[in-house]
Amino acid sequence: MKIVSLVLLTAIAASAQGAPAQGSAGLMNMLPMMLVMFAIFYFFIIRPQSKKQKELQKMLDAIKKGDRVITVGGILGLVTEVKGQVVTLKISQGAEVDFRRSAISTIVTPEVEAELKAEKKK
Repeated sequence: MKIVSLVLLTAIAASAQGAPAQGSAGLMNMLPMMLVMFAIFYFFIIRPQSKKQKELQKMLDAIKKGDRVITVGGILGLVTEVKGQVVTLKISQGAEVDFRRSAISTIVTPEVEAELKAEKKK
């Protein structure tokens, strides 16, 4: 039992003496790798998401009366009124519903219209 304790104490003392030099060198070696990982994370995740968010906000700010839109829930409608953050959509004859601007996912363009017609035929 005393031999095991003596071996453990020797190992602890040896690692304590070598730890500061080894730790600072290890940190200096890891720093460039951490910077590279952050750069990869930024360029592949943060930046594209930021661009996408800006485009979505630009699209939401451009909503005007007469636009055909699709909501996040998949409802197709015609914008009849825009008041601040509330957009009124005509979804069928005599049925108008108020939505928040953030609930609009797409403004229907001719390309989107063609896709919708193709899906409807299926």
